[in-house]
Amino acid sequence: MASLTFDEAKTRVGVVRDLRYELDFDLTSSESFRTTTVVRFGADEPGAETFLELRPTRLISATLNGREIAGFAEGRLPLTGLAGRNEVVVVAEYAYSHVGEGLHRFVDPADGEAYVYAQPSIAEAPLFMACFDQPDLKAPITIRVTADPSWIVRSNAAGTQTEPGRWEFAETKPVATYLITIIGGPYAEIRDEHDGIPLALYARKSYTEALAENAPELFELTKQCLDRYHELFGIRLPFGKYEQAFVPEFTWGAMEFPGLVVFRDEYIYRGPVTDTERSRRASIVAHEMAHMWFGDLVTMRWWDDIWLNESFATYMGYRVTAEATRFTDAWADFASERKIWGYGADQRPSTHPVAPVFVADTESAFANFDGISYAKGCATLRQLVAWLGDDAFFAGLRAHFDKHAWGNATLDDLLASLSAASGRDLSAWADKWLRSPQVNTLHPVRTADGFAVEQTAPAAYPTLRPHRIGISWTSADGVRQRIETDVDGPLTAVGELAGVEMEDVLLNNGDLSFAKIRFTPDTDLARLLGRLESPLDRAVVWGAVWDAVRDGEVPAMTFLDLVRSSLAAETHVGVAEHMLGFARGIAVNRFLPVDARPAGQAAVDDACEAILAQATPGGSLQLAAFRTLISGMTSAEPVRAWLAGQDLPAGLTVDDEVRWTLLLRLAVLGDLTEAELDAEQTRDGTARGAVEAARCRAARPDAAAKAAAFEQIVRDRELSNRMLEAIGQGFWRAEHWELTDAYVERYFTELPASQEWRSGYLLATLGGAAFPATAAYTSTVEAAERMLAQPGLNTQFARSIADSTDDLRRAVRQRNLR
Repeated sequence: MASLTFDEAKTRVGVVRDLRYELDFDLTSSESFRTTTVVRFGADEPGAETFLELRPTRLISATLNGREIAGFAEGRLPLTGLAGRNEVVVVAEYAYSHVGEGLHRFVDPADGEAYVYAQPSIAEAPLFMACFDQPDLKAPITIRVTADPSWIVRSNAAGTQTEPGRWEFAETKPVATYLITIIGGPYAEIRDEHDGIPLALYARKSYTEALAENAPELFELTKQCLDRYHELFGIRLPFGKYEQAFVPEFTWGAMEFPGLVVFRDEYIYRGPVTDTERSRRASIVAHEMAHMWFGDLVTMRWWDDIWLNESFATYMGYRVTAEATRFTDAWADFASERKIWGYGADQRPSTHPVAPVFVADTESAFANFDGISYAKGCATLRQLVAWLGDDAFFAGLRAHFDKHAWGNATLDDLLASLSAASGRDLSAWADKWLRSPQVNTLHPVRTADGFAVEQTAPAAYPTLRPHRIGISWTSADGVRQRIETDVDGPLTAVGELAGVEMEDVLLNNGDLSFAKIRFTPDTDLARLLGRLESPLDRAVVWGAVWDAVRDGEVPAMTFLDLVRSSLAAETHVGVAEHMLGFARGIAVNRFLPVDARPAGQAAVDDACEAILAQATPGGSLQLAAFRTLISGMTSAEPVRAWLAGQDLPAGLTVDDEVRWTLLLRLAVLGDLTEAELDAEQTRDGTARGAVEAARCRAARPDAAAKAAAFEQIVRDRELSNRMLEAIGQGFWRAEHWELTDAYVERYFTELPASQEWRSGYLLATLGGAAFPATAAYTSTVEAAERMLAQPGLNTQFARSIADSTDDLRRAVRQRNLR
C-alpha cells in the first residue's frame, strides 16, 4: 500500500471541510470483523475530487451521496464529483491484527478469553475504518459497537450499553484519526473519581487480582499528575474522563488516546519490581497525560512536528513525575537511560533535526519516533526552560493552547507564542537547537587566564549552540561548589572561575543541556562520583563515561573497572540498574573480544556481589543486582539451587519474573531440556509464560533450536509481535557465537523477503531485537551494508538496520582497542 505523502495530504486538506465520522463495529465473529463507516464532509468546489483510505480484506459496498463508488485499489477509494455536502458510506470486512496494528485480537491462554483493542498508530486506522488518515483533518467521531454480550466495551467518549452486546458512545470533540480507539472483552474494571473527573483502570480478567494490587498506586499517580497539569497549564483536562487500559501484546509502551489511554499490560506488575520500573511507569503515566494537551487538544499539522507531541510529553512527563509524585529523582532515571538513548540516536548516520523541515510521507515519519524526537527533544526543552524561565515558558504554552485548541499547530505557531510571552526572538535558538542535527561536546579547559569551556561539533555537522549549564568542582577546602553560566561559541571564558583552585570539575552539573561532556585529564572519576550528593549529577558522570566508551575514546574494560570499584556506592537504584545493564548487556557481550569476556564478566559479577552484600533485603538495589548476577552466570549449579529456592540472599523470592530469568540463564548454558520447558509453560499458562518459553527455546545452544528460531524470525506469518521480539532476543547470544555465526549472512539475505507480508514497524522491531549485535565482526558490518545497498527496502526497516549497523561498527572499534 502506498504511504501517504505530504503533498497528497496538503492537497486533500484543501478539499475537505467540516468533517464528521460515524463508525459501527460488528465484533461478533472471531475470524474477522465488519465496520460501517459514515463520512460526512463539505467541499468548497463542486466537482472536486479526493480519496479515502481503507485496507479491508473485503469491500462490501461503498457509496458517495447514494451512488456506488468504483475504482477502489491499493487501499484508496476515489471520491469524484463532490457536492457541497457529501456523505460516504463504506461497509467492509477487516482482518484482526496480531501484531498490534489496526484492531488487535488476543486470546488469553490463561482462560481462553478474547480481547480486542484498536491501535491506529500513525497510518493504521484504515485497517478498521475508511478515513482521511492525516493529523490535520480532525473530526468529531461517533462510535457504536456490537460485541459479545459478556464483554465490556469502552472508547474515547463516554458510552452506554443500550441492549445486551450493543454499545453506543457520545460524539467526541474533534480528534485526529490516529487517536481513535476502542477496547472490548471481559476486562476487569476498577473505577474512581478525582476533582469531578471519572477515572477507571482496565486489564484482562486473568489480571483481576494484580490490577487490584496495582490500582492504589496508579490512581495516586493519576490524581497527582492531573492536579499538577491543571496548575501548570491553567486548562482542565480537555476530555470528560480519564481511563487507562492495560492490554496484551501492545507494541508501544503506551498510546495517548483521549479519554482512554492504552498501555502494554506489563505495567500491571505481578510480582516484585525495582523502583526504577515503578518510576518508569510513573513517567509514562505522566507522559501520556501530557498528550491530552500536547497532541490531543492541539495536534501537529503534519508528521514533521512529531516533536510537538513527543518531546513535550517526555519533558512534562519527567518533570511532573519529579514534582508531583514520590519519584523525586525521576530526572536521574532520565539521564541514566533515556538521555543516553538520545545521545546514541543523534550520533548515528540516521540523525535528523528534532524538528525536521520536511517529512515526505508517513513511512518516513514513523522512522522518526526515536531517541531524537523523545529524549533529545525533551532535553532541548529542559534547556529552553532554563534559558527562558518557568513563568515565560508556561505563559507561552497557555497562550498556545488557547489559540489552537481543538485544531492544529506548527513549530512556528509555538515559537510565536513563546516569543510573545518571553519577549525574546526564538528563531535563532530554534535554528540551532531544533533545525540542526547532531550533538556538541563540552570540554573543561584550564587556560593561562583561568578557566574556559571549549565546545566542539562533528565536522559534518558544525553547528555550535548556546548552552546554559551548571559547573561544579571541589574547592581547596574540600567543599563542592557550583555556578550556572552561559556557554556559546568554540571557547567561553568563565570569569567567575579565574584564579579558583578546582579539582574534579563537572560540566553540565544539574543536566540542564543536551551536550556530551568530557573531563580534565587529572580527574579521578571514582573520587568524583564519591563527592557528588545528587544522583542526577552522578548519572551525568556515568553517562559521560559510557559515551566515551561508545565513541571508542575509552576502552570498555576501563568502564567495567569503574563499575567494579564504584557502583556499589550508588544509592539511586535507577543509576545502578542502568549502568549494570550497559555493563553486562553491551560492554561485556558486545564490546569485548571473546578472550577478554571472562575478565569483564568478573568485573560485573564483583559489582553485583558488592551491591548484594550491603543492599536492604527485599529492596530494589538487591533485586536489580541479583537479576544482573543471574544474567552472567557461567555455571548451572548455583542457578539450579536458586531456582529451587536454596541459598537465596535474604529478602529475595523466586516469583515468576525471577524464575524466568533463571530459566533463561539455564537455557543459555544448555542446561534446560525441552521437557522442562514444556512443564514450565504449563505451570505458567499465561501469555507471559508463552513468550518467555519462546525466548528460552531460542536461547538454547542447540542446532535444531537455533534453526527453528531462525525460521520463525525470517519466515513466520502467524506469531505476534511480542513473540517474534522475544525469539529474536533469545537467538543471538554472545555465548553462542560459534553456533550462530553461520546465520549472520542469512539474516541479511533472507529477512528482507518478509517485507511482502510484514509491516514497516514489525520489520523495524526485528531489525533491532533480532539483529546479530553480538557478532561484532567487520564481515557482519559488510553483510549489513550489502543489504542496505539493495533497492526497495522499507523505510522503517532500512532505518532500523542502519542504526543497528552503526552500533555494530562501534562494537568492532571497541574490540580492536587494547
